[in-house]
Amino acid sequence: MEFREIFDTIPEQFDKFRPRYSRELFDYLIGYAKLGPDKTVLELGPGTGQATDPILETGCDYHAVELGGHLFAKMVEKYGRFPNFHIVNDDFITHDFGEQRFDLVYSAATIQWIPEDVAFSKTFSLLKPGGVLAMMLTKADYKTPNEELYQKIQNLYDLYFKPDIPYAQGRFQYDKAPSYGFVDFTKHEFYGRREMDPDEYVAFCGTHCDHIVIPEPYKTPFFEGLRNTVAENGGKVVFEDTYVLYLTKKPLG
Repeated sequence: MEFREIFDTIPEQFDKFRPRYSRELFDYLIGYAKLGPDKTVLELGPGTGQATDPILETGCDYHAVELGGHLFAKMVEKYGRFPNFHIVNDDFITHDFGEQRFDLVYSAATIQWIPEDVAFSKTFSLLKPGGVLAMMLTKADYKTPNEELYQKIQNLYDLYFKPDIPYAQGRFQYDKAPSYGFVDFTKHEFYGRREMDPDEYVAFCGTHCDHIVIPEPYKTPFFEGLRNTVAENGGKVVFEDTYVLYLTKKPLG
Protein backbone atom coordinates (compact mmCIF):
# COMPACT_ATOMS: atom_id res chain seq x y z
CA MET A 1 0.00 0.00 0.00
CA GLU A 2 1.24 3.47 -0.91
CA PHE A 3 1.45 5.92 1.98
CA ARG A 4 -1.20 8.16 0.36
CA GLU A 5 -3.66 5.23 0.41
CA ILE A 6 -3.51 4.72 4.19
CA PHE A 7 -6.38 7.15 4.81
CA ASP A 8 -8.66 4.76 2.94
CA THR A 9 -8.40 2.27 5.82
CA ILE A 10 -10.33 4.58 8.21
CA PRO A 11 -13.18 6.23 6.24
CA GLU A 12 -15.60 6.69 9.15
CA GLN A 13 -12.98 8.03 11.55
CA PHE A 14 -11.58 10.25 8.81
CA ASP A 15 -15.02 11.67 8.07
CA LYS A 16 -15.74 12.47 11.71
CA PHE A 17 -12.45 13.92 12.92
CA ARG A 18 -10.56 15.53 10.04
CA PRO A 19 -10.72 19.34 10.26
CA ARG A 20 -12.93 21.41 7.99
CA TYR A 21 -12.08 24.83 6.62
CA SER A 22 -13.48 28.22 7.53
CA ARG A 23 -16.57 29.67 5.91
CA GLU A 24 -14.60 32.85 5.22
CA LEU A 25 -12.11 30.90 3.14
CA PHE A 26 -14.85 29.40 1.01
CA ASP A 27 -16.66 32.71 0.62
CA TYR A 28 -13.43 34.24 -0.66
CA LEU A 29 -12.71 31.33 -3.03
CA ILE A 30 -16.28 31.22 -4.38
CA GLY A 31 -16.20 34.94 -5.06
CA TYR A 32 -12.75 34.84 -6.60
CA ALA A 33 -13.62 31.97 -8.96
CA LYS A 34 -17.15 33.36 -9.55
CA LEU A 35 -18.66 29.94 -8.90
CA GLY A 36 -22.23 29.17 -9.85
CA PRO A 37 -24.28 26.80 -12.02
CA ASP A 38 -22.36 27.88 -15.13
CA LYS A 39 -18.98 26.75 -13.76
CA THR A 40 -17.30 23.34 -13.88
CA VAL A 41 -15.14 22.34 -10.89
CA LEU A 42 -12.72 19.51 -10.12
CA GLU A 43 -11.71 18.58 -6.57
CA LEU A 44 -8.57 16.49 -6.15
CA GLY A 45 -8.80 13.73 -3.53
CA PRO A 46 -11.83 14.97 -1.57
CA GLY A 47 -11.46 12.34 1.15
CA THR A 48 -14.92 12.30 2.71
CA GLY A 49 -15.89 15.87 1.83
CA GLN A 50 -13.96 18.07 4.24
CA ALA A 51 -13.95 20.81 1.58
CA THR A 52 -16.84 19.73 -0.61
CA ASP A 53 -20.14 21.11 0.73
CA PRO A 54 -19.63 24.87 0.16
CA ILE A 55 -18.45 24.29 -3.42
CA LEU A 56 -21.18 21.77 -4.29
CA GLU A 57 -23.82 24.11 -2.83
CA THR A 58 -22.97 26.80 -5.41
CA GLY A 59 -24.77 24.64 -7.97
CA CYS A 60 -21.60 24.25 -10.03
CA ASP A 61 -20.97 21.16 -12.11
CA TYR A 62 -18.88 19.42 -9.43
CA HIS A 63 -16.43 16.64 -10.28
CA ALA A 64 -13.93 14.81 -8.07
CA VAL A 65 -11.31 12.12 -8.43
CA GLU A 66 -10.66 10.02 -5.32
CA LEU A 67 -7.97 7.34 -5.06
CA GLY A 68 -9.35 5.43 -2.06
CA GLY A 69 -12.18 3.00 -2.69
CA HIS A 70 -13.69 3.36 0.79
CA LEU A 71 -13.39 7.15 0.72
CA PHE A 72 -15.01 7.13 -2.73
CA ALA A 73 -17.90 5.07 -1.37
CA LYS A 74 -18.34 7.49 1.53
CA MET A 75 -18.47 10.43 -0.88
CA VAL A 76 -21.16 8.69 -2.95
CA GLU A 77 -23.11 7.92 0.23
CA LYS A 78 -23.00 11.57 1.34
CA TYR A 79 -23.42 13.40 -1.96
CA GLY A 80 -24.72 10.97 -4.57
CA ARG A 81 -28.22 12.45 -4.36
CA PHE A 82 -27.06 15.79 -5.74
CA PRO A 83 -27.59 16.05 -9.51
CA ASN A 84 -24.49 18.23 -9.93
CA PHE A 85 -22.21 15.73 -8.12
CA HIS A 86 -19.86 13.50 -10.12
CA ILE A 87 -16.93 11.43 -8.84
CA VAL A 88 -14.56 8.77 -10.16
CA ASN A 89 -12.55 6.27 -8.14
CA ASP A 90 -9.13 6.63 -9.72
CA ASP A 91 -5.64 8.08 -9.37
CA PHE A 92 -5.43 11.70 -10.51
CA ILE A 93 -1.87 11.09 -11.68
CA THR A 94 -2.94 8.53 -14.29
CA HIS A 95 -6.63 9.32 -14.87
CA ASP A 96 -7.55 10.29 -18.42
CA PHE A 97 -9.90 13.28 -18.35
CA GLY A 98 -10.23 13.30 -22.12
CA GLU A 99 -11.43 16.66 -23.42
CA GLN A 100 -12.94 17.69 -20.08
CA ARG A 101 -11.79 21.11 -18.84
CA PHE A 102 -12.56 23.03 -15.66
CA ASP A 103 -13.06 26.59 -14.44
CA LEU A 104 -11.67 25.67 -11.02
CA VAL A 105 -9.39 22.85 -9.87
CA TYR A 106 -8.92 22.71 -6.12
CA SER A 107 -7.17 20.66 -3.48
CA ALA A 108 -7.67 20.53 0.28
CA ALA A 109 -4.44 19.04 1.68
CA THR A 110 -4.16 16.67 -1.29
CA ILE A 111 -1.96 18.14 -4.00
CA GLN A 112 1.19 17.71 -1.88
CA TRP A 113 0.85 13.93 -2.39
CA ILE A 114 1.38 14.42 -6.13
CA PRO A 115 4.85 15.02 -7.60
CA GLU A 116 5.20 18.75 -8.22
CA ASP A 117 5.80 18.51 -11.96
CA VAL A 118 2.73 16.31 -12.43
CA ALA A 119 0.56 18.35 -10.07
CA PHE A 120 1.18 21.68 -11.75
CA SER A 121 1.48 20.57 -15.36
CA LYS A 122 -1.65 18.40 -15.26
CA THR A 123 -3.83 20.91 -13.42
CA PHE A 124 -2.64 23.58 -15.85
CA SER A 125 -3.69 21.44 -18.81
CA LEU A 126 -7.09 20.68 -17.23
CA LEU A 127 -8.00 24.33 -16.65
CA LYS A 128 -9.82 26.48 -19.15
CA PRO A 129 -8.07 29.74 -20.06
CA GLY A 130 -8.49 32.03 -17.07
CA GLY A 131 -9.30 29.06 -14.85
CA VAL A 132 -8.28 28.99 -11.18
CA LEU A 133 -6.11 26.55 -9.26
CA ALA A 134 -6.82 26.70 -5.49
CA MET A 135 -4.73 24.85 -2.90
CA MET A 136 -5.66 24.89 0.78
CA LEU A 137 -4.21 23.42 3.95
CA THR A 138 -4.53 23.76 7.73
CA LYS A 139 -1.73 24.77 10.08
CA ALA A 140 -2.74 23.68 13.59
CA ASP A 141 -1.11 25.29 16.64
CA TYR A 142 -1.80 23.66 20.01
CA LYS A 143 1.43 24.90 21.59
CA THR A 144 0.44 28.55 22.02
CA PRO A 145 -2.82 27.86 23.94
CA ASN A 146 -1.14 25.48 26.44
CA GLU A 147 2.63 25.12 26.22
CA GLU A 148 2.85 22.87 29.28
CA LEU A 149 0.47 20.34 27.74
CA TYR A 150 2.28 20.64 24.43
CA GLN A 151 5.60 19.72 26.03
CA LYS A 152 4.11 16.71 27.78
CA ILE A 153 2.66 15.49 24.51
CA GLN A 154 6.03 15.98 22.81
CA ASN A 155 7.60 13.75 25.47
CA LEU A 156 5.23 10.96 24.38
CA TYR A 157 6.30 11.48 20.77
CA ASP A 158 9.92 11.15 21.80
CA LEU A 159 9.18 7.85 23.54
CA TYR A 160 6.72 6.12 21.24
CA PHE A 161 6.40 7.81 17.86
CA LYS A 162 8.17 5.25 15.70
CA PRO A 163 6.07 4.79 12.53
CA ASP A 164 6.83 1.93 10.16
CA ILE A 165 6.89 4.39 7.26
CA PRO A 166 8.47 7.82 7.80
CA TYR A 167 6.40 10.79 6.61
CA ALA A 168 8.27 12.37 3.72
CA GLN A 169 5.68 14.93 2.59
CA GLY A 170 5.75 18.62 3.42
CA ARG A 171 8.25 19.58 0.75
CA PHE A 172 5.68 20.60 -1.85
CA GLN A 173 6.44 24.15 -2.99
CA TYR A 174 3.12 25.84 -3.71
CA ASP A 175 4.82 29.01 -4.88
CA LYS A 176 6.43 27.14 -7.78
CA ALA A 177 3.14 27.37 -9.71
CA PRO A 178 4.37 30.31 -11.86
CA SER A 179 7.24 28.11 -13.08
CA TYR A 180 4.62 25.97 -14.83
CA GLY A 181 2.81 28.83 -16.58
CA PHE A 182 0.42 29.99 -13.86
CA VAL A 183 -0.01 33.69 -13.11
CA ASP A 184 -1.35 35.90 -10.31
CA PHE A 185 -0.12 33.67 -7.48
CA THR A 186 -1.39 34.83 -4.07
CA LYS A 187 -1.55 33.52 -0.51
CA HIS A 188 -4.40 34.16 1.91
CA GLU A 189 -4.89 33.18 5.56
CA PHE A 190 -8.06 32.62 7.56
CA TYR A 191 -8.43 31.58 11.18
CA GLY A 192 -10.40 29.21 13.37
CA ARG A 193 -10.36 27.42 16.71
CA ARG A 194 -11.05 23.83 17.74
CA GLU A 195 -11.36 22.18 21.15
CA MET A 196 -11.14 18.42 21.72
CA ASP A 197 -11.65 16.26 24.78
CA PRO A 198 -9.20 13.37 25.40
CA ASP A 199 -11.11 10.82 23.31
CA GLU A 200 -11.67 13.23 20.45
CA TYR A 201 -8.01 14.19 20.43
CA VAL A 202 -6.87 10.55 20.30
CA ALA A 203 -9.34 9.82 17.50
CA PHE A 204 -8.12 12.87 15.58
CA CYS A 205 -4.47 11.85 16.00
CA GLY A 206 -5.46 8.43 14.69
CA THR A 207 -6.36 10.01 11.35
CA HIS A 208 -2.77 11.12 10.66
CA CYS A 209 -1.21 8.78 8.11
CA ASP A 210 2.09 8.41 9.97
CA HIS A 211 0.25 7.74 13.25
CA ILE A 212 -1.80 4.94 11.69
CA VAL A 213 1.38 3.01 10.86
CA ILE A 214 2.94 3.11 14.35
CA PRO A 215 3.59 -0.56 15.19
CA GLU A 216 3.27 -2.31 18.52
CA PRO A 217 4.65 -2.27 21.16
CA TYR A 218 4.64 1.52 20.65
CA LYS A 219 1.13 2.21 19.33
CA THR A 220 -0.95 1.29 22.39
CA PRO A 221 1.12 3.16 25.00
CA PHE A 222 1.38 6.15 22.65
CA PHE A 223 -2.36 6.59 22.22
CA GLU A 224 -3.13 5.69 25.83
CA GLY A 225 -0.50 8.20 26.90
CA LEU A 226 -2.09 10.92 24.75
CA ARG A 227 -5.51 10.28 26.26
CA ASN A 228 -4.24 10.24 29.85
CA THR A 229 -2.03 13.29 29.42
CA VAL A 230 -4.88 15.41 28.08
CA ALA A 231 -7.27 14.11 30.75
CA GLU A 232 -4.81 14.99 33.52
CA ASN A 233 -4.00 18.46 32.16
CA GLY A 234 -7.22 20.34 31.80
CA GLY A 235 -9.20 17.74 29.87
CA LYS A 236 -8.97 19.42 26.49
CA VAL A 237 -6.66 20.32 23.63
CA VAL A 238 -7.19 23.70 21.98
CA PHE A 239 -6.08 24.28 18.41
CA GLU A 240 -5.56 27.74 16.98
CA ASP A 241 -5.95 26.97 13.28
CA THR A 242 -4.65 28.90 10.31
CA TYR A 243 -6.32 27.97 7.02
CA VAL A 244 -3.98 28.77 4.16
CA LEU A 245 -5.37 29.32 0.67
CA TYR A 246 -3.07 29.60 -2.35
CA LEU A 247 -4.63 30.91 -5.54
CA THR A 248 -3.25 31.09 -9.04
CA LYS A 249 -4.64 31.23 -12.58
CA LYS A 250 -4.09 29.90 -16.05
CA PRO A 251 -3.55 32.89 -18.37
CA LEU A 252 -6.40 33.91 -20.65
CA GLY A 253 -4.20 33.95 -23.71
